[in-house]
Amino acid sequence: MEHGRQQHQPLDDNTSPPARERAAPATAQRPPRPRLYMIDALRLLAALMVALHHYIGTYRANQPDNHIWDRPVSEIFPTLFPFATYGWIGVEFFFVISGFVICMSSWSRRVRDFFVSRVIRLYPAYWFAVLFITAVLTLWPAEFTAIPSVKVILNLSMLQQGEGAPAVEGVYWTLWSELRFYVIFMLVVATGLTYRKVVMFCCVWGALAAVAPNSGIPLLVTAVNPEAAWFFIAGLALYLMHRFGQDQLLWGILGLNWVMSQNQLLARISVEKVSSWSVSLILYTLFLLLMLGIALGLTDRIQWKWLTTAGSLTYPFYLLHYGIGTTLIHHLHDRIDARLLVPAVIIAMLTLSRLVHRFVEVPLSRKLKQGLTRAFSRLDAKH
Repeated sequence: MEHGRQQHQPLDDNTSPPARERAAPATAQRPPRPRLYMIDALRLLAALMVALHHYIGTYRANQPDNHIWDRPVSEIFPTLFPFATYGWIGVEFFFVISGFVICMSSWSRRVRDFFVSRVIRLYPAYWFAVLFITAVLTLWPAEFTAIPSVKVILNLSMLQQGEGAPAVEGVYWTLWSELRFYVIFMLVVATGLTYRKVVMFCCVWGALAAVAPNSGIPLLVTAVNPEAAWFFIAGLALYLMHRFGQDQLLWGILGLNWVMSQNQLLARISVEKVSSWSVSLILYTLFLLLMLGIALGLTDRIQWKWLTTAGSLTYPFYLLHYGIGTTLIHHLHDRIDARLLVPAVIIAMLTLSRLVHRFVEVPLSRKLKQGLTRAFSRLDAKH
């Protein structure tokens, strides 16, 4: 996800921003806001939360044997385990951040720019991860094993969940949610983003997300994505606060999001079975308050440049950490003290992520962007 320094463009005539912007000259530009380094920090924090959950926050003593550690991890980390059980909520944090960042990076951009930015952001590291994880799980099967080759090839499209096929990596279900968000938000980008259009999009999407689960229409459920919609909507509303300032309408959207999201958290807990609804809601509320502080500029003074590097590791780390990390733990837990093994695996995954970003993501994204830009230019020339 991209969130570089935001240049505020002249407002559309159909935009309905707060009074202080309506009073500005139509051609005036607000000064560029500083880069939001805290977004990078939160992304990495969310990824580390998810990793800790997968490594040491899943199996209680009264649950079946944990084939990663060969015994209940709650016995190995009795103090840390209760905290790690809530690491799954990092995924919901990702969705909120994604809504914020996608809205910010798409403002005043053409739909083709939006499409190209999503392709070059998602696919290079993902292609590497699919192939690398398949190789690791083929050579060293442990908690997980490699899926059939035909399914691996299908996974390269990132559309395997839509086809009902297994994913190379269990955490890739979140990418299906992200893709559906991009597709429906691209429809708004195609018309030109304005305050009014994004607000209406949030309201319409929220209404559909509320009725879709009981509609009996599978296509509507798939398109609307009710499991993640409210988290993305929160991010969109927070970005509008960041760009245009707060008002009662945006507070209403954010408040409704909090009400609806707590029900989605309950649904997630029924799957995870290792945490409580009340603590999860507290964590999500604290996260929203932190995002609100970022949106309102309370963290603008934090300009730690190293956070940009930290943020760049997040996506490849998320893609690689589960299958490879649990494989390492499974094969090494009898040889290395668990208190050293988990930090070592996390450092190894961060190091691998840095290498993937530098030697796969950056060069391949550049080539993809050049090729797609030429392809769209050809479309223009031949239309």
